Amino acid sequence: MARFNLLVVLLLAAATAHPALAGEFTVNTIVTPEMKAVFGQVRSRTVVPARARTGGTIRAIHVTEGSEVEEGQVVAIVVDDKIALELDAAEARIKEITSQLDNARTELDRAEQLLARGVVSQGRVDQARTQFEVASNQLAAAEASKAVLEQRAREGEVLAPATGRVLTVPVTPGSVVLSGEEVARIASGQYYLRLSLPERHAAEIREGAIVRLGQRGLRGSAAAETEFEGRIAKVYPEISEGRVIADVEVAGLGDYFVNERTLVWIPVGSRDVVAVPPEAITTRHGIDYVSLATADGPTDIAVILGESIADAAGERIEILSGLRAGDKVLVP
Repeated sequence: MARFNLLVVLLLAAATAHPALAGEFTVNTIVTPEMKAVFGQVRSRTVVPARARTGGTIRAIHVTEGSEVEEGQVVAIVVDDKIALELDAAEARIKEITSQLDNARTELDRAEQLLARGVVSQGRVDQARTQFEVASNQLAAAEASKAVLEQRAREGEVLAPATGRVLTVPVTPGSVVLSGEEVARIASGQYYLRLSLPERHAAEIREGAIVRLGQRGLRGSAAAETEFEGRIAKVYPEISEGRVIADVEVAGLGDYFVNERTLVWIPVGSRDVVAVPPEAITTRHGIDYVSLATADGPTDIAVILGESIADAAGERIEILSGLRAGDKVLVP
């Protein structure tokens, strides 16, 4: 009975050490990109100013930093008190010329009636008609002048030149501004990432390469902890102060702050690695093992693991030591 129990224990131990095997996996080297962690800065393609079209005093501001605005939306109102006085003067001038025009029309009608009776000459009628036409032209000029003043008053509305997010509002109600002075700055373009890399990586950076973004807020300690993927859209040909500049297009940066920094992993080269499927690895007492197919049967080899790698065949685990290309690994 004791021998039977001992045999059962040995069989169970052997089954635990070597689970059922489904096949062999031949270890090959995989070319994987060498990723470098750098900080990228969020930029806007275009930043346009909303400028005052006329000088005056800021009466009201309708936006604050961070507000979303549409093209043509009223950002602020600039008021010039002199325009109101000039409008009153223009209105009084129009009333004056209107009275003169009515009087000239009456004189012309009277002169034409007297001419019909033969009381006055044709010259008197022509003189009255000339006075009427002069008054008509003066009225048209006065109305045009008033329209110019009304347009100046409407230009006191500072309009958003494009759709986007307000970055800064450098004025306050009551501030005096001149024509063309900046009232707000609006980030209107698509957001992208600006990278600054050491000069030694300049030859390895390629347009179109895929980069990975870390968690927002400068968090994340590994390339696996990523939120977005982006693409290198442009590498600038000039190196400044030992740095090469590259722009990365990333979808989903709309809620980021302009000039916010985030962690980015960018490919700067490639390396050959040895990798195996995750199911080929077993962990016992904190040590990782893989089973090799040898002439003497399955043999457990302790290995040191690296990063997780995804390729066309599926997920692989990098083996830093313990295996080499050509080894046959048993996959349970």
